[in-house]
Amino acid sequence: MKLLILGNGQLGQMLAQSCIQLGHEVLLVNTRSNQVVPAAAHVALPMSIAEAMEWADVVSWEHEQLDPEHVQLAADKLLTDAEKIRPLTHRQLEKAMCDSLGIATAPWNSYDSQSSFLEAMTEWQQAVVIKASFGGYDGKSQWRWHPGDDVQALVSQAGQQPGIIEAMIPFSCEVSIVGARARDGRIICYPLVENVHRQGILSHTFAGFQTFPAHLQQTAEAAFRKITEHLGYVGTLAIEFFVVGAGEQAELLVNEIAPRVHNSGHWTLTGCNASQFDLHIRALTNMPFPELSMTPTLMLNAIGCEQVPPTLWQHPHSQVYWYGKEPRVGRKVGHVNFRDISEQQAHTLVSDWTEALQLLS
Repeated sequence: MKLLILGNGQLGQMLAQSCIQLGHEVLLVNTRSNQVVPAAAHVALPMSIAEAMEWADVVSWEHEQLDPEHVQLAADKLLTDAEKIRPLTHRQLEKAMCDSLGIATAPWNSYDSQSSFLEAMTEWQQAVVIKASFGGYDGKSQWRWHPGDDVQALVSQAGQQPGIIEAMIPFSCEVSIVGARARDGRIICYPLVENVHRQGILSHTFAGFQTFPAHLQQTAEAAFRKITEHLGYVGTLAIEFFVVGAGEQAELLVNEIAPRVHNSGHWTLTGCNASQFDLHIRALTNMPFPELSMTPTLMLNAIGCEQVPPTLWQHPHSQVYWYGKEPRVGRKVGHVNFRDISEQQAHTLVSDWTEALQLLS
């Protein structure tokens, strides 16, 4: 099949690699310059986006902030209705969707202006996280408030755009589930993995080192099924959760949903027999899903650094992915996967290399 991917950043390039591996043709769209490019190249082809849309059998995306003009051109080539993705690009709509589907989240309310922000804040007697409804990721456009803090000081920032106010949950850890839904409705999910954030940015993921209670995996997969079936979604999707409580009393609360391949699924590139990118392409083309087998893997993000130290390129258990981006503080420029290691080795690697690889401020 011929696939066109909207976006040619690292996610688009990894999707393109899976396309090629699975025997499909692929082109990408640089959504900043509106140029069509081949995989692994930054030289534009003499082809318009309209011509690329006509060439493609299926159109997909690497990020959910879709250009309305692209959506209109690709209307009959998108396997998921782009309008149904809108709730996952707007936090008020995302939380409301979870409520309507009976999927648990932290307590929340919304606001649309400075005055309604101040009014909404009067309802809270506990610490909260304030998030802009649209845009913002990796900790951007988010603010924290504790009882006794000056609310007025937040008005000029948080109150400038619609948003949500969410209870600050005393969670034990953060986890995510990544899975895929095929054109014919088949669903496959990876096991839950643990994510660790620094300053709101994903620092690293522990995959396969910890066994979560079976009921949490079941809850996560049930949420995945409800959301993807409700949206008629085709492809890879990720859900981030807070784990509240412990043992058999532990519960999952949805934090955010990403209708695409996701950073917390990058471990699958080396830790599984089929990556999240492979599953996305298999889902779009209705290919069989494999029986998944995994190896305990640590994924450690490179953030803002100019290079990965040679020691990590040479490490016997590492596989380095470098995105070719201009480094700047807080920007993800690559990641390193470590497989066939023990849990203790994983924690030691995090301790030894996080500061060198991650420039956050």
